[in-house]
Amino acid sequence: MPQKGVRQNPLPESANEPNGIYAWMRRYIEWLRVRNYSERTCINREKYVERFLHWSEGRGITRPVQVTKPVLDRYQRHLFHLRKADGKPLTFRAQESHLVALRGYFSWLTKQNILLSNPASEIELPRQEKKLPKHVLSLAEMEAVLGQPDTEEVFGIRDRAILETLFSTGMRRGELVRLGTHDIDQSRGTVRVMGKGKKERTVPIGEQALVWIDKYLLESRPKLATEPDDGTLFLTHFGEKFVPESLTNRVREYVQAADIEKTGSCHLFRHTAATLMLEGGADIRYIQEMLGHVRLSTTEIYTRVSIRQLKAVHDQTHPTARVHRPLKKAQLLATEIPANVKAQ
Repeated sequence: MPQKGVRQNPLPESANEPNGIYAWMRRYIEWLRVRNYSERTCINREKYVERFLHWSEGRGITRPVQVTKPVLDRYQRHLFHLRKADGKPLTFRAQESHLVALRGYFSWLTKQNILLSNPASEIELPRQEKKLPKHVLSLAEMEAVLGQPDTEEVFGIRDRAILETLFSTGMRRGELVRLGTHDIDQSRGTVRVMGKGKKERTVPIGEQALVWIDKYLLESRPKLATEPDDGTLFLTHFGEKFVPESLTNRVREYVQAADIEKTGSCHLFRHTAATLMLEGGADIRYIQEMLGHVRLSTTEIYTRVSIRQLKAVHDQTHPTARVHRPLKKAQLLATEIPANVKAQ
């Protein structure tokens, strides 16, 4: 199995050319880091641009000036037809990420006067499907999940505090694993969150979550922390910061243990928090601020998930919605069909 952090693909043959496309890519990534782009952004940009470099070198393209719009159009078609190891195609979201990385790289080359014009400036990104969240929990289902950890032991208290924090704030898993003890403001009932692109925001956190965080800080964290203590809020049994994938697996186990017919993990809590707040009357702009969405259109998806008000209108106005239930299937089958319907 490939080791994390170990390069899986060999360097392009042109890697040692000082003015080759690979050498300029290395300078571009360094430029991003100097300007304080997040490490995740730098790693992803490097991965996506390097994939293009391997593709282009196989076609004799090793210098930036050789890249034209038709070349990039061909690469976009290549991404569309590319298949992963499991035989599945890249999602349109993944294809977009590859192309956005290239657009940023060639824009930078143009600004550095390495290229006279940007061949990627007119790349048309694939249209994205606006999918609804697959599952959203009801309040009763969420309470069932929250009740799963064994709060008589150290890890159970920690996990209950994690679940409560995810639900109360709607934060992403990556934001939760980066939380420090100093990010929780008990007196104001807020938590400072470092979001995507190192964008910091302050969001409210409920009293119930704060109670469990207090209990975790008093009873569990001192038993998990090791020196030197960097102040990370939620610690693993090794006294370290959670890896996002590990947190996902942990949360998923509790969802499954609740024996509800819905699946998901950390993002399920985010979807549920936003939907229940919207149904409770929260303004969508406040939800946008809490979730850290740059565009309101991203948050508006929850107006399509929240169906309580639409259901109420349907119940009041649609003629078949007011039939008393339960009406047995046998009763429906036994109901006399009007003669004019039989004749049709």
